Amino acid sequence: MACNFDVGVIYYPKEINGRSMFERSRKSRISSRVMKFSTGVSAVAANPVRTSEERVYQVVLKQAALVREEKRLSKALSSHTKRKGSKTLDTSENDGVGMKSWNLLNEAYDRCGEVCAEYAKTFYLGTLLMTPERRRAVWAIYVWCRRTDELVDGPNASHITPKALDRWEKRLNDLFDGQPYDMYDAALADTVSTYPVDIQPFKDMIDGMRMDLKKSRYQTFDELYLYCYYVAGTVGLMSVPVMGIAPESKATTESVYSAALALGIANQLTNILRDVGEDARRGRIYLPQEELKLAGITPEYIFKGKVTDKWRSFMKGQIKRARMFFDEAEKGVAELSSASRWPVWASLLLYKQILDAIEANDYDNFTKRAYVGKAKKLVSLPLAYSRALFAPSIVSKHTN
Repeated sequence: MACNFDVGVIYYPKEINGRSMFERSRKSRISSRVMKFSTGVSAVAANPVRTSEERVYQVVLKQAALVREEKRLSKALSSHTKRKGSKTLDTSENDGVGMKSWNLLNEAYDRCGEVCAEYAKTFYLGTLLMTPERRRAVWAIYVWCRRTDELVDGPNASHITPKALDRWEKRLNDLFDGQPYDMYDAALADTVSTYPVDIQPFKDMIDGMRMDLKKSRYQTFDELYLYCYYVAGTVGLMSVPVMGIAPESKATTESVYSAALALGIANQLTNILRDVGEDARRGRIYLPQEELKLAGITPEYIFKGKVTDKWRSFMKGQIKRARMFFDEAEKGVAELSSASRWPVWASLLLYKQILDAIEANDYDNFTKRAYVGKAKKLVSLPLAYSRALFAPSIVSKHTN
């Protein structure tokens, strides 16, 4: 985003008549509005048709519809069971094959938990508050996402080709069809057969990896938004069906999924701002070229990595936008089931502090890596836990 300019175009998450930008009707439009920045310069924030948002919101609607249908079928089944009487499974009829498969599946989930504990310690700690079934499913999703990301960012990334990603997508399709390739796949296959998880966010994440293979510049924020959805916003859409929405929540299903999407966007924007220098050394610039140009910043400027007042002003605007996505995300966290809120709150609060760290580094994200120290993490955990205790809003105008 461009600050330190006369007139520019900046896109922000916003609300229209009380509805988030993710909930608005496709016919709803606002021509423009004026925003005031810390520099004291007024800028017109145009709001044209945003194809990427509209495209992504269709995935949100599809997932929300899937969840509502699952609820309807669950209620119908529960009502039928009460009328007919429940039947207890007689394990004495089991020939041992089913029990053997169950033991292997338990081992698969345990392996996923070990990976999560090693690479996402804080998040893993939060998942321990979930029910055993939910936390295992979240572990399985986390491992699949990590394996997918490793394809383009891992030690063998230089050998990954588009065909390799095509094979990974075929493997995903087989997994959703109940044909896992290995133990980690088996855990996810069981998860997606148990919870109303749609395959589209998984496919979209693979598309995000394809973008990383062929694209190192993003001309507009609209382009960058789609990339952020692919590589991070998808995680929220995968996870919320497992985490569950609180029974007492008055929020719409779509609004909760939109908030999960916003958290993914916010996290990825934060990653981008934190890693500007690291990405530049790899020849990549994930900041919108259009906004850089308006701010008078060239690619060569970024490759040189010199912090100036012009850069500080630019970064202030970028951080402001990321925080607005975090604000959008907070609206939905309280609507999750009580046992699922803590890890989400912890992730949100810790990632927001990375933005604080960038500011503390005087916006030098070229040579300094912004991070949250262990002491601050420890302070954030009880804060996240206290927020997780709050019940969903009871003043929402919408109902599921």
